[in-house]
Amino acid sequence: MTKDTTQFNANVAFQLKGSLVTLTTLYLLKTDPVLITEQLIPLIKQTPKFFQHMPIVLDLHKLPRAETAPLDFPSLIACFRENTLIPIAVRGGTPTQHEAAMAAGLAILPNTKTEVSEPKPAPATTAKRAPAAPAPVTSANPSKIITQPVRSGQQIYARNADLIVLAPVSHGAELIADGNIHVYGILRGRALAGVAGNQEARIFCQSLEAELVAIAGHYWVNEDLQNNPLKQNVHIYLENERLQISTL
Repeated sequence: MTKDTTQFNANVAFQLKGSLVTLTTLYLLKTDPVLITEQLIPLIKQTPKFFQHMPIVLDLHKLPRAETAPLDFPSLIACFRENTLIPIAVRGGTPTQHEAAMAAGLAILPNTKTEVSEPKPAPATTAKRAPAAPAPVTSANPSKIITQPVRSGQQIYARNADLIVLAPVSHGAELIADGNIHVYGILRGRALAGVAGNQEARIFCQSLEAELVAIAGHYWVNEDLQNNPLKQNVHIYLENERLQISTL
């Protein structure tokens, strides 16, 4: 190494490297900071450490069509920061909303699929078919079944239901369910069961390599899992308000 090279390396101010960072997406359905705060507070109280200083992406895809005007991003950012969340980027929305977001210091992320889509049925043919059998009677809260791999950046929520994934879950993916979570494959992302407060909810997976697992607000991150069975078929549950992991 020459003297000039040594001097150059000593003066390098930064390096750029690609990395995979897990981000939580918050889908805005309303833009009223007061309403958002009212609904955030009880959620954060369940797992305050989990939400503390959490970077989030604000997804605008589910906003009503009427809300296409520039949003008050400074007020929204202040609302989330007051509740320990840190908005860093926006996804979806109109060009006008993007301009307002960038003026408020937020990045603009490209659109990505955030939920696995089930294959569409094949189009009907002219051939006659027998009448369809009556649909089986199901419980009030049927399971949500995902048959495709859950990729990094995807978030799937089973509201008032169990979530069953028949494929691997990648790093950076997030599974959320009000009921149980079953992963018939490798679980590498996040899995949060019983998010509405159901302490009887459980998580099952064929190979545990998760970034985070949580039940009813009680959670462990990857570092906490190191002394537990990894890369095995396991069952995660709450006992005396503490997470337990056992092999199956």
